[in-house]
Amino acid sequence: MKTRIDPDQTPMPLFALKERYAHIHVPFHRHRRAQLIHVNDGTLTVATRDRRWVIPPQRGVWIAPGVDHRIASSMPFTLTTCYIEPDRFDVPAQGIVAVDALTHALLPEVADLGANWNTPDAERLVAVLFDRLAMLPTPGCGLPLASDGPLKRLTDILLNDPASQESLSALAPRAGLSERTATRYFLTRLGISFGAWRRQLRLQTALAQLGAGATVTVVAFDVGYRDVSSFITAFRAEYGSSPGRMFRRKLSDNVKG
Repeated sequence: MKTRIDPDQTPMPLFALKERYAHIHVPFHRHRRAQLIHVNDGTLTVATRDRRWVIPPQRGVWIAPGVDHRIASSMPFTLTTCYIEPDRFDVPAQGIVAVDALTHALLPEVADLGANWNTPDAERLVAVLFDRLAMLPTPGCGLPLASDGPLKRLTDILLNDPASQESLSALAPRAGLSERTATRYFLTRLGISFGAWRRQLRLQTALAQLGAGATVTVVAFDVGYRDVSSFITAFRAEYGSSPGRMFRRKLSDNVKG
């Protein structure tokens, strides 16, 4: 039986682990080290207590040291996770990042080094990876989550039905709020407008469905868009790629931010 390595206790400042799963659900937990969770193929949902990301192929998400997070996917996927000593790397803000082709190629190479790399060649390889990680673009903020109260009741309605066409004026009373108060809560408590929040939710839902193999047309209507072209335009504006291209992209392609 293969012994599981504790990534927080490895002797080197960076430890990378490549794994493939048919599906996964890991409840809230935390690591002493910072993490970059990079998805090679498939999709993975990562959530902290107050934010959620759906990670498509060739992107990753930064998780700060000591932050509670959970991961889930109902479909096969491959990921490479970097665990980094906080005092060796200035970890950026938490969020999703596009991973360029060189960094994508370096990650499995470093994972192959294992937990006790100590040769000059290995040190040079890891040094290059550190340099590349520092050059990754500014992380995207993801979907903010309400923690309690009527705003959570309101967002839960949409989390359970992303395709809902109900207006905020119709939704807010169901959560015990006026439209005006709900509008203010989104801006002051979540830092985002209601319209932008719902758009982010729909696009995250679309990522998960596309990763499961659904067609662009089916997904567009399933997440609440009235026509496919509007969905593709919104998707491209958010992710820098059309949905079709993102999910048929070859591994050697460079992902645009």
